[in-house]
Amino acid sequence: MTEIIAGVEIPETEAAAEATRVIRETTNPLLFHHSRRVFLFSTLQARELGLQPDPELLYVSALFHDSGLLTPYSAVEQRFELDGADHARKFLLDRGFSDAAAEVVWTAIALHTTPGIPGRMGDEVAATNFGVLTDVLGLGLDRLSADQVEEITAAHPRGDFKNEFLQAFVDGLSHRPDTTYGTVNADVLEHFVPGFRRTSMVDRITGSAWPT
Repeated sequence: MTEIIAGVEIPETEAAAEATRVIRETTNPLLFHHSRRVFLFSTLQARELGLQPDPELLYVSALFHDSGLLTPYSAVEQRFELDGADHARKFLLDRGFSDAAAEVVWTAIALHTTPGIPGRMGDEVAATNFGVLTDVLGLGLDRLSADQVEEITAAHPRGDFKNEFLQAFVDGLSHRPDTTYGTVNADVLEHFVPGFRRTSMVDRITGSAWPT
């Protein structure tokens, strides 16, 4: 039976079903429910803004977008967004998706925390970012009906989302603080981790190898 939440149909493809299973098993209820809400909000925001993302690629982007917070998918220390993006790309390529499709999903995940840029890119990249902004910051909620929001949060409860989500960032990034340079993720560590001081662009320029 087709699953429909707030007028949004969950893709019934094999890849979508497998993505649901993988993320449910490898993350936790906080990130699973958040990721599903991001897909639902992404789809609704796309409709309001006249975007037409591919539902399957948007679903995979939403499901994997925060997976890097919990699982180190790469052998190198890098931004958690890249961990999730790399894992999602491999997930798609292993299932026969084209390089172009995998690159769309990789970009959507890699840029989902970058302010200002994703919204000017392709529909899947933009929609993923808009969904994240809605679920995390409440941006765009005024474009949605109360009934839509209520149905989504009934299917995927928020609970104590604000505090638990911030803690997930602390847990996922405090052991690799240097990867937060130049990103909004540094805000979280600076607020919650005693002794953490973000490196600024001023520090990098004044401390560079150049004498002047």
